[in-house]
Amino acid sequence: MNTIFHRSSIIVLMSIPLLFLHTVVLAQQKDTTVKTTPIGTTKVWGKVDGMAIEGLVQGPSAANVPLQIACVFEYTEGDIFNPPALPAPLNGMVHLDHALQGQITELRKSGKFGGHYLETLLITPPKGALKAPRLLLIGLGNRHHFNSEIMGAVGEAALREAARIGVSRFAFASDIKDAGIDSPTAQVAGNVTKGIINAYRTQLYLQRQHLAPVQPIAKATLLSGPAFFEVSGEGIQAAIASFNQ
Repeated sequence: MNTIFHRSSIIVLMSIPLLFLHTVVLAQQKDTTVKTTPIGTTKVWGKVDGMAIEGLVQGPSAANVPLQIACVFEYTEGDIFNPPALPAPLNGMVHLDHALQGQITELRKSGKFGGHYLETLLITPPKGALKAPRLLLIGLGNRHHFNSEIMGAVGEAALREAARIGVSRFAFASDIKDAGIDSPTAQVAGNVTKGIINAYRTQLYLQRQHLAPVQPIAKATLLSGPAFFEVSGEGIQAAIASFNQ
């Protein structure tokens, strides 16, 4: 009886670590599950000075706005197509390049558009190629020097170009993750939002001083992928709150 009991105790004791390991694995699998938001989901995260800041799950080739803004780094061979870039089905910049029959890659590869920090290029796509009738590229510079802080100035450039072109709304795609850069999503979205709001307040000041035409911008739409919508919204809301205090 004692021998049988002893052997049973050993079996039970040996089973405990296995059960614990199984529980840990299941917990890890649960924790790493990525919640995605359906394409086309839209939400106004807040307003500042009459301008709505909206989030939209959509790629830059499919956003229906007067002006689409997209960001690119200085060219590296295959940088938007090869890992660590996002896979093609999830890569908004790949879709944008395909919609323009590879012209974004050609412009970058040939050096006609270098993608240098805050460099801009305005494109009028062929009718029907994109939902937006105009596309503005903004350079992010060297990918190895990227940090989320630069996105404030990029947001400012986006708003100022939108005001100069004369549109009442625009969409902005950072395309950082498309290029394979592991960036802090909330910080990037928050800094872009701060830049947009700062530049818009400057634009409103110029209008009051009769130094710029009166062209209010009703809405700035920040695009995101299905896996990044909610976390982007957190950064956008925090940025808006900092102006409304």
